[in-house]
Order: sequence, then structure tokens, then C-alpha cells
Amino acid sequence: MISTHILDTTKGMPAAGVTVVLEKRNQGQWTELGKDKTNTDGRIVFNNPFEAGDFRLTFKIEDYFKGQESFFLDPQIAFKVSDINRKYHVPIILNPFGLSTYRGS
Repeated sequence: MISTHILDTTKGMPAAGVTVVLEKRNQGQWTELGKDKTNTDGRIVFNNPFEAGDFRLTFKIEDYFKGQESFFLDPQIAFKVSDINRKYHVPIILNPFGLSTYRGS
């Protein structure tokens, strides 16, 4: 299972309505596996097969920050899934001029 969570530290709240795209790399090419919007708690759980490999999340935050000054466009986080018996939670902590991520549980 791959999931994500976006917290907007400027608002002190989850970032709802942000589109996130999940892709997997196959022979050097990225293939889209899913796309969804964060719920009111800023979360998405992707319904993807439990497979090892290289994955990437693209966070469409340019639209989220539309109408206010911000620095980032649509950051991508690529990561490796090696243990298919574990969850892979990839959250981001976000504001218009900074972001951070980590391997969650």
C-alpha cells in the first residue's frame, strides 16, 4: 500500500483537494498507476498492487497555491519499494516556500 498526507504549516491544517499522481518506473519509463485528490484530512491511499520497484508521487501544489505567492510548482518524490509486506507512507509538510518529506508508517 502506498499512501500520502499533506500538512499545510501556513494554515496549520491538512491540505485538502490537492491532486497527487502515483507512477511506477518500468524499463526507464514512468507509468501512471493512479491519480486522486487529498480528502478533508489531506490524505490519499492508493489502491495499487503490492509490488516492489521504483515509484514516484507528483504533488500538484501549483494549483493549491494559486492566487498567492509561492516557490514550488509540482514537486515529485521518487522512492523505492523493496518490502511488499510493509506500508509505504510518503507524507509532505508544506508551505508556500518550503516542503519536507519522510518515510512514514
